[in-house]
Amino acid sequence: MVQLSLLFLGLVTAASVEGAPMLSKRIAQVISASTAKWEQACLAAGGGQQCNPLSVAAFTTLLAAAGPCEQQDAADNMMDLGKKLNSAQVITLTQIFTQQPRNTPNSVAVPYCQKAPRNAELSGLFQCQFQGANQKVFVGGVAVGGAGTIPFGRNAPLNPPGSCPANPAGPIADGTQLVDLTQNPGAGNKPATGNAPAATTKPAKPAPSPAKTQTPIAGAPPAPAPPAGGAGGFKLQNGQDAQALNKKFAGLTSSSPCTAGENACVNGGFAQCVGGKFVVTGCSSTLICAALPLVNSRGTSITCTTPADALARIQATGATGGISG
Repeated sequence: MVQLSLLFLGLVTAASVEGAPMLSKRIAQVISASTAKWEQACLAAGGGQQCNPLSVAAFTTLLAAAGPCEQQDAADNMMDLGKKLNSAQVITLTQIFTQQPRNTPNSVAVPYCQKAPRNAELSGLFQCQFQGANQKVFVGGVAVGGAGTIPFGRNAPLNPPGSCPANPAGPIADGTQLVDLTQNPGAGNKPATGNAPAATTKPAKPAPSPAKTQTPIAGAPPAPAPPAGGAGGFKLQNGQDAQALNKKFAGLTSSSPCTAGENACVNGGFAQCVGGKFVVTGCSSTLICAALPLVNSRGTSITCTTPADALARIQATGATGGISG
């Protein structure tokens, strides 16, 4: 009787395993690495304090919760500045960024934006996919051929699936940065759209004029601006607000409750609230995640930076007590 029961249990277990759905995994990356070279090129071109906020806003669009056009919208903002600076390198790196794969929450392909970019230099460009993603199914269970599964301006599924103009051979390895694989955005691999790209085109529609700042040395973190009015006004408040956030972040974990879309630093990494829980993307080895004071307006930003840069920016506002107050 015991032998029969064990045999029955074994058959039931085997049937359960065989009938179970395949496990899926989240495919992620160090998102701050996607714009690190762009930011350095921006600084070298004289972008000053405009570079880091655009860099942070851009790399957060690679998180799984971002909408299908947020990456392209961020690239348009980066391109506006690149053209304002008349920097071919900033323009090229923007073209590569807009093709960087986005995180996938469950190992399926990520939908493509279905609208044209503002800048002709980005026309026909779209993100690659990661190799670990199922190229036949997109987020939401949409099969190839359905809404969002074919890049804007095309009328047939990609061949090979998961490819992009900068990497026409197919998808790239999970977690890889496209900018580390190529410096060629693949302009010649784009379909004809009537808007031919020109990597060195001078700005036709310049971005708003930046506040005057000293141009940082290439490769160095942005230099903090001196506090206005003896560290008074919003600059001091921004520094104190950044300290308060950093103090709060020190007590957060990946299981801390959060609100959808909320950004934070958790265990040293950049985190975004998805489904009521923080999804953490680690900064590169030499960087930490920190809240920093904005320079030319009220508020703070959250980014991966060096401890020395975070401290210098906060001290420049007149706030005392270090990064966390």
